Amino acid sequence: MVIRVAEKKDCKRLLELIQELAEYEKAPNEVTVTLEEFEEAGFGRSAVWKAFVAEIDGIVQGFALYYIRYSTWKGCRLYLEDFLVTEQFRGRGIGKRLFDRIVQEAREKDFNGMSWQVLDWNEPAINFYKKYNASFDPEWLNASLTKEQIANLTHLLTDQTI
Repeated sequence: MVIRVAEKKDCKRLLELIQELAEYEKAPNEVTVTLEEFEEAGFGRSAVWKAFVAEIDGIVQGFALYYIRYSTWKGCRLYLEDFLVTEQFRGRGIGKRLFDRIVQEAREKDFNGMSWQVLDWNEPAINFYKKYNASFDPEWLNASLTKEQIANLTHLLTDQTI
């Protein structure tokens, strides 16, 4: 097994693993990003994400994808967006090696911390993170707007032109 930085050629496989993660999280229809959008976001002129992959016998079987998040209270932090090891390779220490690599990245880049989300029913993941003495915050609720919702908000937006 090799842990390495993701390359553009990995994007198709990463999207397959992202779909596997969505199915595990009971949201198989929520993945709507195209391969082209995904590649551009990771390897285009204004790339926003980076990832490490776990490659076994030449096939990516796990990944940890992150981006830099800025907190006005804490400064630059690593945000772990997705973290997955394929089901058939779980329990072999691959997740630990990927997570350790992400922690090392946060240390090397001198980020002021790292954060991520975990579903409250995902006991295996929660137990994994507890081994790292992770803090869990029950106070904050997730909020979001879809592209369609944003497009439909024009009637609420204040005209900012001068």
